[in-house]
Amino acid sequence: MTITVKDFMECVSYRITDGAEYQWSCYGPDARSMDYWNGESGVTERNVNMVYDTKTQIVYQMEAWDMSNDRAYRWIHPDYLEEVTAEAEENGVDFEQSYDHHKFTDLEVEEDILEKATAIANEEEYDNRIQVTLTLSDEEMYQLMQFAHEADMSLNKFVEHILLQEIERLKSSGQYSPAWPEEKP
Repeated sequence: MTITVKDFMECVSYRITDGAEYQWSCYGPDARSMDYWNGESGVTERNVNMVYDTKTQIVYQMEAWDMSNDRAYRWIHPDYLEEVTAEAEENGVDFEQSYDHHKFTDLEVEEDILEKATAIANEEEYDNRIQVTLTLSDEEMYQLMQFAHEADMSLNKFVEHILLQEIERLKSSGQYSPAWPEEKP
């Protein structure tokens, strides 16, 4: 799946409040941003932003800010990640910085940013966990399904359990260093 302009428009229920030329060159000369802002300031502020190409309609990135929960999410099209990070470095910009002292939570799964952005724009509750994509062979999938069955868990819950155990193991060994502050539950 690739995010489309239509996906963004549906996320914000076609409520566009602003737009502008994108000021960096990493996405080319036809890049523009389109924004939704709920009109509030401070802890009730919610924004969703998209950068896209006016000619090809490629969506380069989406960002969603939920100030009431102190969260900032970002998705960047994987084909353009190298260019935008290089330009951030050239410009002396902390690529992880979102606002004030807060960092973005970068999302890799398109559905994840779309779900969070839709909920943020509509001021709804949402799952703040990060979705990940796992590529497994048929044999690995079969083994995981067997282990999940033996543990009397769904496959998704079992995989989540394994990942959380590994994070805890890395934390206790001192090998875990999150790229962003841990989120509030």
